[in-house]
Amino acid sequence: MIFGRHINQYYWKFAPMLLVGLITLVVEDYIQLIVPRLYQMVINGMNNGFVEIDGQQQVFDLTFLLDKICMPMVGIILIITIGRFLWRAMFLGAAIKVEEGLRNDMFDHARHLSCQYYQKEKIGNLMSLFTNDLDTIQDCFGWGVMMFLDALFLGVLAIYKMWKMDGILTLLSMIPMGLLLASATVVGRYMMKKWDARQEVFSRLSDFSQESFTGIAVIKAFVKEARELLAFRKLNQENERANLEHTRASVLLHILVTLFVESVVCIILGYGGYLVYQGRFNAGQLVEFIGYFDATIWPIMAIAELIDMSSRGRASLLRVSELLDAEQNVVDRPDATALQKPKGEIRLSHLTFTYPDEKDAALQDISCVIHQGEQVGLVGKTGAGKTTLVDLLLKTYMVEDGMIFLDGQDVNQLTTVSVRDAFAYVPQDNFLFSDTIGRNIAFGVTKPSEEKIETAARMADVDENIRAFADGYDTVLGERGITVSGGQKQRISIARALMKEAPILILDDSVSAVDTRTERVILNNLRQLRAGKTTILIAHRISTIEKMDKILFIEEGRLTAVGTHQVLQETCPSYRKMVELQKLEEEREQP
Repeated sequence: MIFGRHINQYYWKFAPMLLVGLITLVVEDYIQLIVPRLYQMVINGMNNGFVEIDGQQQVFDLTFLLDKICMPMVGIILIITIGRFLWRAMFLGAAIKVEEGLRNDMFDHARHLSCQYYQKEKIGNLMSLFTNDLDTIQDCFGWGVMMFLDALFLGVLAIYKMWKMDGILTLLSMIPMGLLLASATVVGRYMMKKWDARQEVFSRLSDFSQESFTGIAVIKAFVKEARELLAFRKLNQENERANLEHTRASVLLHILVTLFVESVVCIILGYGGYLVYQGRFNAGQLVEFIGYFDATIWPIMAIAELIDMSSRGRASLLRVSELLDAEQNVVDRPDATALQKPKGEIRLSHLTFTYPDEKDAALQDISCVIHQGEQVGLVGKTGAGKTTLVDLLLKTYMVEDGMIFLDGQDVNQLTTVSVRDAFAYVPQDNFLFSDTIGRNIAFGVTKPSEEKIETAARMADVDENIRAFADGYDTVLGERGITVSGGQKQRISIARALMKEAPILILDDSVSAVDTRTERVILNNLRQLRAGKTTILIAHRISTIEKMDKILFIEEGRLTAVGTHQVLQETCPSYRKMVELQKLEEEREQP
């Protein structure tokens, strides 16, 4: 069995199923212990020619054999067969539901965790939680509960019947069992540590494999297949060693079980044979006693297996609990209200932000106003803080009160969902899902129409490219959109953002992979389509943002200048230098 804050609730939730399984198990265990009594009657009947039942001697003949032995045995077999099916359905069915519930809880919690959490945790480790660890917990819940209850009731009933036949022989039989439990407890603790180490190594192996498959094009381009293979082999060997160490402990535990069980058999045959010699037992009773002990072997082995399983289950539950207990860094306040009918005005007031675990501020004392309907360019060197500013607008991280206002309201007083719903966002990586192009474009809309999907694609100047595919908008993209080119990914991402028709559109370096003609087409379409709506365009090329209503120039986390392209050229030396350098580069590139 396995217990913990995140799994205890399921014992109550599925108590009816567990109760039915328990009742079935108890009935089966009780019926099962009738069998040794039937063995005793057969042995004594063959030896004496009669069987003593309730103080009366009955002739051991064919009629007795059929009525008192065979027919009851057939009934016992039927009851045991039906019972085993029923309790398996109950216990294992409940375990599957527990796995489903935990997986839903984990995914629901994971989707609320901030980017800060995913910057620390690797994908391979998280995937192992949803696969390996949950499978282990399911086994521990289903088989663990069954083995514990079966060992408890069957073991107690069998020992009680053994005690009634001879107390001393029963005590002698239980001494090795006590030693077994003590040994199994020590080995179980060791196995828990080894299982935890095994899961950690497996997570690293999974993460390495995931990264290698994702970056296979880079690996091939740099001809580093051999180096990746050596690195994989090293991790695989670590995984092998961790598995072997855990397996050795598991085998040791089973050897101890066999050793102590066989030693008890020797005790029973030795002392039990002496009791037969003394006339205190007959041959049938000795066989009956052995039959009861045989019934205790399974509970004893189940306890040993339970220790092994529980050690693995506790280690896996601990890892799962770390995810479920992970702090949500972006949480709405109790009095937060939804943003109603957003217009698109943004005001920054002395905005300063430092990433967690960092010393230097990423943004320092930024103040500006972006009015509704303005088209704003955001420009600066790499690492200046442009994307950080966008992340803060989207409440990816929390800031202090009074720093960011949306339509005149502090974003900390607004619900995260309503704030993000006011934005349409095209990130730098242009992530696309492994789905059709049409569904990717319509991702942000509840009930999209084909006409709107195609209109958004035309505005992003990607409609012709999509129609060139054999399946058009029904073309299924590979993982992370690998089916299409970089420029097509950017334009599909832009179409997805345009499809949402949000009051505020943010494009983070989203036209860097397209040619200048396509860039002009997209920018002209944006001006027409988003007239009266706020647009923020982050770019490295000055040509991309020079016609914007306003340009924000950021240097080393500070807002250095605000104004039109002409104004910044006249008043901001750093901006003017960037413009001149880019013109010089363009002249060099020309033939």
